Amino acid sequence: MSPLISTTDLAARLGAPDLRIVDGGWHLDGRDARADFEQTHIPGAVFFDLDAISDRGSPLPHMMPTPEAFGAAVGALGLSVDDHIVVYDTVGLFSAARVWWMLKTMGATRVQVLDGGLPRWREDGLPIVSGPSATEEAVF
Repeated sequence: MSPLISTTDLAARLGAPDLRIVDGGWHLDGRDARADFEQTHIPGAVFFDLDAISDRGSPLPHMMPTPEAFGAAVGALGLSVDDHIVVYDTVGLFSAARVWWMLKTMGATRVQVLDGGLPRWREDGLPIVSGPSATEEAVF
């Protein structure tokens, strides 16, 4: 499986039962990525909070959490290791690669990054929604 997926290919898969879309947005300037997510995101997406899903005991930012903590956090987002997971961010390609790496490292088998992220999705005129996401918990 290619590490990238095009907006066209993702749009064609929207609504597939095994598809999980993840907004992995994070901003270096401290802007609230969750607020950005709730304003605009791809239909069906959930928000991956890179600050929260990390080793909270480490003095360094964004260190990998334990497998148990990671599994609980992403399971609460409705993700399982066997899902087809597509990660994007609001910049195009910034923090999505980190989320992709974390998911792959922790055992997800089918993970891709949306080529061009949310900016390309919007340029291509594809659907966007707003508001918080609703998820059903899964076992990761």
